Amino acid sequence: MMRVLNVLLIEDDMIEVMKLNRTISSLDLKHKIIETNNGEEALQFLQKKEELPDIILLDLNMPRINGIEFLSILKKDEVLRYIPTVILTTSNNQKDLLECYKIGIAGYVLKPLKYEDYVLKIEKVLEYWSINELKLV
Repeated sequence: MMRVLNVLLIEDDMIEVMKLNRTISSLDLKHKIIETNNGEEALQFLQKKEELPDIILLDLNMPRINGIEFLSILKKDEVLRYIPTVILTTSNNQKDLLECYKIGIAGYVLKPLKYEDYVLKIEKVLEYWSINELKLV
């Protein structure tokens, strides 16, 4: 059975934020999207440990703390390290991809140019994690 997810989106580009929200709405999904504009803001939210997300969608290219730096900090925390983190980026840099998997991501998704392709990818990612058995307490 598919469950409603708390999704933490870490994205500094407001157009990308709007695109994800539009996608969730167009697919008629009930997932709750928590938006943060950068890694620092996301860490502040997560360190409260009040309402942990079921999944994190993370952009790599951000100001202050980039995605790889954020991941390194996240994976050192005894509780937060288990939150599945999926990279959602335009970077097809092989070095970035390998570094992210080395740190411990759950997936690496390239943002396609066509909106229809983007919708399909987001739908598949969220569908998978909504049936996955991992549930953090």
